Amino acid sequence: MTDRRNELAGNLARVEERIASACAAEGRTREEVTLIVVTKTYPASDVRLLHELGVRHVAENRDQDAAPKAMACADLNLTWHFVGQLQTNKVRSVVRYADVVQSVDRVKLVTALSSAAVRDGREIGCLIQVALDAQEGGRGDRGGVAPDGIEELAATVDGAPGLRLDGLMTVAPLTGPYAERQRLAFERLVEFSSSLRVAHPAANMVSAGMSSDLEEAVAAGATHVRVGTAVLGVRPRLG
Repeated sequence: MTDRRNELAGNLARVEERIASACAAEGRTREEVTLIVVTKTYPASDVRLLHELGVRHVAENRDQDAAPKAMACADLNLTWHFVGQLQTNKVRSVVRYADVVQSVDRVKLVTALSSAAVRDGREIGCLIQVALDAQEGGRGDRGGVAPDGIEELAATVDGAPGLRLDGLMTVAPLTGPYAERQRLAFERLVEFSSSLRVAHPAANMVSAGMSSDLEEAVAAGATHVRVGTAVLGVRPRLG
């Protein structure tokens, strides 16, 4: 365990240095950017080590893996983010442990999240996932609502009991005009965020960037970066 702790500590330090350097290059303070460590496919023991090393935000994308892991770490002071495409039949389980759902992309999901949150007496933070590769009125290949659907969906979240509109999230698209142009994609998301905050000033969270492009996300103005591989290592293949 000591070897693994040392490995994680070294990786975490390198990621922290990357974030700090990216912030400094843009005249931002390190405190403006929150690191979310994506712990998918890794065991609860790694989550515990990360907590020892100061990590307070972790993310998962599959409920079947996340639910038992969150239960095993229920004694830790952690904010759990759900970042995967979420089916409505998994909502009741996800609401029991997730503090923030970053992948809200349709009204049906909002309705299910609201019902489950009220039932459990919880308030769930929600990010609208924006698909920059989606056609008008559509959804993206990796989930998310087309940009023209942000306003309506945000209003639905804002009016739903048990839910809190926290902001926007995107995944750098693999196709379309923003493919391989992460900085432009993230800058576009920040523009959408600025527009959203006119009507919803508290929805100031902008989640963008991963291990390979966190610098571009910080430069564009992201408030949260989701980093997995750079902290935990190359992921084992899922069976």
